[in-house]
Amino acid sequence: MTVIGIIGAGEVGSTLARAAIEQGYDIVIANSRGPQTLTQLGPSARTATAADAAAAADFAIVAVPLKLVNNMPVEQLAGKIVLDTNNYMPWRDGHYPVVDSGEKTVHELRQEQLPASKVAKAFTHIQAPRFFASGSPAGTPGRHALSVSSDFPEAVELVTRLYDEFGFDTVDNSPLSESWRSGPGQPAWNAHLHQTREELAAHLTQARPIVIA
Repeated sequence: MTVIGIIGAGEVGSTLARAAIEQGYDIVIANSRGPQTLTQLGPSARTATAADAAAAADFAIVAVPLKLVNNMPVEQLAGKIVLDTNNYMPWRDGHYPVVDSGEKTVHELRQEQLPASKVAKAFTHIQAPRFFASGSPAGTPGRHALSVSSDFPEAVELVTRLYDEFGFDTVDNSPLSESWRSGPGQPAWNAHLHQTREELAAHLTQARPIVIA
C-alpha cells in the first residue's frame, strides 16, 4: 500500500488527505502543533510529527507556506518526490526579495532547501472547498485541468497519475522556473473555477511576470 506523508493539516492538506484515502492510499499527516491536535481521518490515516510523516512516506505533500529558513525534514524527505502546494502570497508570508525580483520562484527555493528530493508544484490553483466538486472521470468532456511543474520527469508522471485518480487532466508547466505562470494574479489562477486542458495551456502561455521593485 502506498503511503502519502502530508505535512500541513490545514484546509488544503486535509482535503488532499480525504481525496487520497478515497483512492485507497494510506495517509500519515502532520501539522506544526503536533499530532495530538489532529482529528483522525479514519483507519487509513494516522497522525505524526512532520519528520515521522516524511520518513513513513513513499512520497510527500507539503501543504504549508515556504519559509526562507527551511523548516522541512530534509533527511527524511531525501530521495522522495515532494508535492509542494504552496503559492507565493507576500500579503500572507511577507516579501521574499529573490522572488519579488523574478530571480527565482518559491518552488525553486523549496527544491534548493530539499536538494535530495524531487519537488513538484501541484494542486496550487484550485480552491480546497471546490476540490471534490470539480473532479470528474477520465474522458469526461470539458474535464477540469490542473498544472504541474518540476525539474524531474518522474515527479511530473506521479502528479499526472494522481491528478487523474482525483478527477483532473494535467498540463505540464515544467520546469520549476516556469511555475510562476499558475501563481496568484495570473490567468490560470483567475480561471480556477474551471478550465479545460486546452484552456489551461493557453492561460499559462498568456501569463506575464509580476516583478515587485
